[in-house]
Amino acid sequence: MINEMLLKFQEIFETNNAKVFFSPGRVNLIGEHIDYNGGLVFPCAISLGTYGVVAFNDTNTIRAYSLNFEALGLIKISLADLTYKKEDNWTNYVKGVVKFMKEAGHEINSGFDLLVYGNLPNGAGLSSSASLEMLTGKTLIDLFNLNISKVELALLGKRVENEFLGVNSGIMDQFAISLGKKDNATLLDCNTLDYKYAPVNFKNESIVIMNTNKRRELADSKYNERRAECEAALEQIKTIKNINALCELSTKDFNEISSVINNPIERKRAYHAVTENERVKSAIEALNNDDLITFGQLMTGSHTSLRDDYEVTGIELDTLVSSALKQPGVLGARMTGAGFGGCAIALVENPHVEEFIQKVGAEYKAAIGYEASFYIASTSDGPKKIN
Repeated sequence: MINEMLLKFQEIFETNNAKVFFSPGRVNLIGEHIDYNGGLVFPCAISLGTYGVVAFNDTNTIRAYSLNFEALGLIKISLADLTYKKEDNWTNYVKGVVKFMKEAGHEINSGFDLLVYGNLPNGAGLSSSASLEMLTGKTLIDLFNLNISKVELALLGKRVENEFLGVNSGIMDQFAISLGKKDNATLLDCNTLDYKYAPVNFKNESIVIMNTNKRRELADSKYNERRAECEAALEQIKTIKNINALCELSTKDFNEISSVINNPIERKRAYHAVTENERVKSAIEALNNDDLITFGQLMTGSHTSLRDDYEVTGIELDTLVSSALKQPGVLGARMTGAGFGGCAIALVENPHVEEFIQKVGAEYKAAIGYEASFYIASTSDGPKKIN
């Protein structure tokens, strides 16, 4: 694929003096919808992601082309005008990164040409947007010799989502990608940004990603509604307990004081956040003890809570997960990402993977009417230059 990209780059931009970069996507193994509730999340960077070919062009313009959106053609962005424009489509992610880097005082004083290709399914919940943001950041750091840490880059990507694109998302996606480490997942405290790596080198099992092929547009989903419900629950709890985030509570704490939350829907949302945070802690303990049976059960428990208490799954994700759990060799399964479509993951023993994909795929098509897609992804390092 890289050779094809280099040839296309030369054809479009008429230069072969280019550098190649890769930025992974991510799956969250457990800890969903708690990054904005001050909770612990456990994502890993994956081997699917976004490739970029880039070179200076000695102008004041960024010229960008995507092999995923070829119908949009070449999009030109002036370094003198980095405002959001709907018609600039996917390049707004690039533009936002450049804008905030410049505002932070980093010198980006030349235009450049950028060709991108992503093999992450777009809108599937594997963080194609954060992958593109971190790809852009890594290329700029290399091109302009900028001194920006991996944590700073993740925080900058979050600003692009929140302030430039108007998506009220947390820090997990950018952090998981920017700080990705092969054979590890990142245990991240979203309240403090403290993090540590934990090994997830599955020897006899694979993480199978199951894409519903139902697009979910994060900005248009009920994501912001769920976040507001959690914030409302927190404000009511604060009237009797001094906390800053829901995930500071244990399940025992929550059960003792949950009656202060008047709205039963808000109470359910908060209950998910608190119990999901405890599942993450138990999952790390299980992995440290090489106990994949318990780890798989916790994955499944996470999905049940996301389905019943947080209500972000839907028939497509529930069909995939319920089908997955009936198959031989499956240790656990859950939706991953924001929900409302997108992807689920299953931990499957290697001898059963082929049969698993065949049977779950058939059941899903029979129930939903169209096909799911399946990917076997390994863990990955964060964004890097490819020689």
